[in-house]
Amino acid sequence: MTADERAKLAEQVARCARDRDLTVAVAESLTGGLVVSALGAAGDASEWLRGGVVAYATAVKQKVLAVSPGPVVSARCAEEMAAGVAAQLDADAAVATTGVGGPDSEEGRDPGTVYIGWWVHGQTGSRLYTFDGTPEEVLDATVAAALTDLLRAMDAAERRAS
Repeated sequence: MTADERAKLAEQVARCARDRDLTVAVAESLTGGLVVSALGAAGDASEWLRGGVVAYATAVKQKVLAVSPGPVVSARCAEEMAAGVAAQLDADAAVATTGVGGPDSEEGRDPGTVYIGWWVHGQTGSRLYTFDGTPEEVLDATVAAALTDLLRAMDAAERRAS
């Protein structure tokens, strides 16, 4: 994904948040702040972006985001991270990233194994991805997936509400 494509996705999230009067938060492990950075560069971010938490260490995920003990490369962890950051930052919507960037395996999971979690008005969900490539390519693909999944989750919440 090019920087322009990432910026366009972030702008779509920004437009959706502004149009629906939603605030957004981000919890990141694998991506180390790349998702919130992309969103922070989008239009009028100060109006809708609450902030982000980079919780790389398991203990930080548990203490700050209320993630329960167990594997952190999991759908459960991604969903709990999203719910936790939404609660901590008082946001209407949140997205979270966790996974294995590589080059080595972690928790018995192969490099490129990524979970994206989301939380919108109390509704949670997650998706498993398997990305190929270098650690940098995995991170890039993860950022794109996180922005896309956040946008889809906000759209789905709007459809449920109407």
